[in-house]
Amino acid sequence: MYIAPQNTDLLLSEAQKEALYVKLVEQINKDFTFANETVDFPVAITPIDLKVQLHEKIYRLIQHKFAEYLNLLYIIDVPEDQVKKLDGSDLVDLSEQVVFLILKREWQKVWFRNRL
Repeated sequence: MYIAPQNTDLLLSEAQKEALYVKLVEQINKDFTFANETVDFPVAITPIDLKVQLHEKIYRLIQHKFAEYLNLLYIIDVPEDQVKKLDGSDLVDLSEQVVFLILKREWQKVWFRNRL
């Protein structure tokens, strides 16, 4: 049974424990490419670096390319109701929360694909 991790660090830790971390990174790269926001995270990237670089990318998208940011969320299939619940008063906090929603959705895809 799928139980969503409660924060980014737990999610990345679980991905590593289940030996699916590389697949998670590949899924992120794939979905960003579909959204024409190419990122090239190497599969050997550490979880901390992935978290930091993803946070920077989302922060920049929100600030400078909002339409592309919304398209990315659509492509990844981040639930709209969850995004609407976020507090947008601080862009740094908002982008950090969005990174967690993105990772949570990407992890869900990878987890389910490897359970079938």
